[in-house]
Amino acid sequence: MPTTKNDNLPTKKALYLLLALLLVAAVRLHGLASAALPDYDSVRNWQIVQEIAGGDFRNLFHHGSPGFSVLYVPVAWLTTNFHVFQFLNALLAVAAVGALAAFVSRAARLSGPETALLTLFIGSSVFLVFSGRDFTMGSASLLVFAVLLRAYYQRLQAPSQVHLRRAVLWLAVGLCINYKFILTLPILGVFELLQQDKLLLRQRNWLRVVGSLVLPFLLFGLVGMAAGLPWYRWPAVYYNVLFPGAANAAGRSGSLHLDLLYYSRFLWDFESPLLLVAIVGVPALWRRELFTGLRHINLLRYLAVWVYAYLAGMSLLLKAPRGLLLAYALLYALTFLSLRRVLSLRWLSLLILVACGLNFFRIQREVYAYTPSRYPQVAQWLRQQQGTTVVSTVGLGLAPFGVDTVATITSETKLAQLRQQGFQYVLLDAYWRVTNVQQFDSLRRQQPVAAWPEPMLTSPLLFLEHSEYTGLSYQETLDLQRAAAQDSLQLRLYRL
Repeated sequence: MPTTKNDNLPTKKALYLLLALLLVAAVRLHGLASAALPDYDSVRNWQIVQEIAGGDFRNLFHHGSPGFSVLYVPVAWLTTNFHVFQFLNALLAVAAVGALAAFVSRAARLSGPETALLTLFIGSSVFLVFSGRDFTMGSASLLVFAVLLRAYYQRLQAPSQVHLRRAVLWLAVGLCINYKFILTLPILGVFELLQQDKLLLRQRNWLRVVGSLVLPFLLFGLVGMAAGLPWYRWPAVYYNVLFPGAANAAGRSGSLHLDLLYYSRFLWDFESPLLLVAIVGVPALWRRELFTGLRHINLLRYLAVWVYAYLAGMSLLLKAPRGLLLAYALLYALTFLSLRRVLSLRWLSLLILVACGLNFFRIQREVYAYTPSRYPQVAQWLRQQQGTTVVSTVGLGLAPFGVDTVATITSETKLAQLRQQGFQYVLLDAYWRVTNVQQFDSLRRQQPVAAWPEPMLTSPLLFLEHSEYTGLSYQETLDLQRAAAQDSLQLRLYRL
């Protein structure tokens, strides 16, 4: 399934794609105006973008993703409303769906209706809807990855220095946006070994590749040094990931955890069951395309290598649904192409629409049902009491709602010191349950001055997203979530 010389979609097919993307956008944005930022990292990223916009670069390399923060600096010059950042991030994820669907449509020569079905199928992924409503680098990563996929496929189909440089450029952008793009390097290495065209070795192209990948580190490193940061601050993020130091607040240490069933159980419980059927059936259904003529990278082999390599690699590391962030859409695309091979358009349409319907049901149950936030009520209560400084247990969810200062703690031992510093209230935020930081027994036994529910802090997807932090298995994480869901109040406020 080679790409054509004309990379632009025909007008009619582009219209089908656009209409499907409008529905995907509606699903992604529904109810978002009543949501809070769901996790600590989202709030911290929102704060850091504002810091950089104001000239403070101390946290430029937070999570090793300076490109993500810089991307949103122009927005921070215009507004500090976190919903604006959240909506824009969600739309980036929608654009990523469109970019991938357009690439697969061109390469597989899909019709307009098939393109729309593929777009809806990818866009209905439960986890991609959930993760597309935060403010982390995931959405931007998906968009850059979709463009990288197309650029690198062109490099494989029509080897040239121009196509190679274009792919390397997008890889460098990806590394700036999300340090986890480094996981794409061994997979790209597999493709280079399969291709065996020695393009990297011609005219010292490997020097240009290395130089292009190192250049962002040098440029951002110089910016960091000008701000007083050590030159190695960004590379140190990678070192800490590979060689973590002391255990975190949840007691988790190390970065390896072999669990071959985590992702299969997650896909069965939260995504379309068709994905697991495809994972098992693709090698048999496409055996000729996958296992003959290995030096020619066709579309099916291209998608399959990415999917199975991610599944194999992430099964060795600490688990969280975001571990497969870059693979979900590819798995949906691979599943769609496999169904298309054995079904007529009529039956394919029916099955895909039923599968999307099941996903939409799960989105309602797992995303929308937990969306409305009570943090605004907490902030309003504090303003009425003139409580402008608050301590919060692990979570930062209250920070975007107009409270002057929110300081997080991972232990009660810091409360006395914070009281002396003038903090007036402490919020027992049930984010401590999500992160499994069991350090607040004394506080829990006290009588709160006010309390509210916060549904998001009982969401199974939110708990599973933190299993990488806690180090717990899939079942242990869901057991933790079920125990947390027994509590009817997630936000308890105490006078400090």
